Amino acid sequence: MNPVLVEATDVTVSFPSGGGMLRGGRMALRAVDRLNLSIAAGEVVGLVGESGSGKTTAGRAVLRLLEPTSGVIRFEGADITHLDKPALRPLRRRMQMIFQDPYSSLNPRLKVRDIVEEAFVIHGIGTRRDRPERVAELLGRVGLPAEAMERYPHEFSGGQRQRIGIARALAVEPVFVVADEPVSALDVSVQAQVLNLLLDLQRSLGLAMLFIAHDLAVVQYVSDRVVVMYLGRVMEVAPAEAIYRRPMHPYTVALLEAVPEPDPAMRRPLAELPGEMPSPFAPPSGCVFRTRCRFAVAACERIEPVLVEVSPGHSKACIRDDIL
Repeated sequence: MNPVLVEATDVTVSFPSGGGMLRGGRMALRAVDRLNLSIAAGEVVGLVGESGSGKTTAGRAVLRLLEPTSGVIRFEGADITHLDKPALRPLRRRMQMIFQDPYSSLNPRLKVRDIVEEAFVIHGIGTRRDRPERVAELLGRVGLPAEAMERYPHEFSGGQRQRIGIARALAVEPVFVVADEPVSALDVSVQAQVLNLLLDLQRSLGLAMLFIAHDLAVVQYVSDRVVVMYLGRVMEVAPAEAIYRRPMHPYTVALLEAVPEPDPAMRRPLAELPGEMPSPFAPPSGCVFRTRCRFAVAACERIEPVLVEVSPGHSKACIRDDIL
């Protein structure tokens, strides 16, 4: 087993709101609630859940792009929870992010050469003379020709722009990457190409990766382990194979039932979770999933479940042992 590279312990991220009165006169939206997460060197962990579950906030907090409200974040064994910008700057070479929208994350006024080269300039990598060669090498690694560096982002397709974003993230040779729904904004026909590229790069470079997505089929394809989030809390953690073969939490079951079946002979009516996700300003008492859970009982309203290991490497946050 590889050593732990990234670790979040009881990490909470809250955002104040101007409406209502709470906590010194302002309401607080708890986007991530006591997250515990570890990622080993070279491991791919999938983070999955519906929109609004806190996935992106969790990823940004782990990278220290957001300041945690409480908890501890460690990177390579060092506590980075409250490091200031100057202290974080050397670490930025070690951890990078691939953003969801490959267009808005690229500066439309810069050529691809300048977009990718900017990382070299900021971190003092190489010289002005050899940087174009480095950019060309990176573009080749993600499947783009060297002449692409002289073009602007709007001249590329969505899949090509995401390849540029990947090249930019890899420019500083990180050991850890957060991929925030990197294929959700792409055409289905292009998604597989970008996923295969990410996997090839991850394996060849030995990257650790937190892969954020709402599509369980995508997460299964790329991940070693899967973490399921709902309303800021972790519902289930398991090896990818186990969580798809035998999910243990009702929310995970519901997500799997909602995945479309591509084989026409095997298609079934898509299941839908009843109701809507509650407001994160006023989450339900007890189990936050109980208002939409078909297995909920009276005790779910008053008992807040904790994440408990139910089999080796497989944990769930549910008080019921008589289901699934």
